[in-house]
Amino acid sequence: MTFFISFLLFILGQRLFEIHLAKKNERWMKEKGAIEVASDHYKWFIWLHTLFFISLILEVSLQSVQHNLTVNWFFLWIFILMQIGRAWCILSLGKFWNTKIIVLPNVVLLKKGPYRWLKHPNYIIVLIELFVIPIMFHAYISAVLFPTLHIFLLTIRIPAEEEALGDNLY
Repeated sequence: MTFFISFLLFILGQRLFEIHLAKKNERWMKEKGAIEVASDHYKWFIWLHTLFFISLILEVSLQSVQHNLTVNWFFLWIFILMQIGRAWCILSLGKFWNTKIIVLPNVVLLKKGPYRWLKHPNYIIVLIELFVIPIMFHAYISAVLFPTLHIFLLTIRIPAEEEALGDNLY
């Protein structure tokens, strides 16, 4: 259980840092004339990720009461690879990386790093994380439920983002 708590604190710290970075990038972009678009669905991503952590904690806690909590090390390695990919996405977009859809007019989209080959690598990474993190701790309900909900939200998010970014997107 100690590893799970440490792991969870790491992820929460990482997410809080990313929120701080996104807000900083948002301020910079808006100072340059950027506008936020299609924000109605954003609150559902916040809910999804909040409920993900609550569900994960509950499911792992209930499981650890019944059995000895073990970690699936194979999925831990996949998680580590996803963290490298996550950092690559954030570093590739630099000040343009954000958790919201924010468009800076007259700026050509960056197509470097993983964005050279994929339109939305960060969304794929998050999807994999929402599966891998629960699976690492045998939280199978969370491993099925939250990636499914994430895919549903992406059916709203990706078209909104592509419309906002217009012809600059591939």
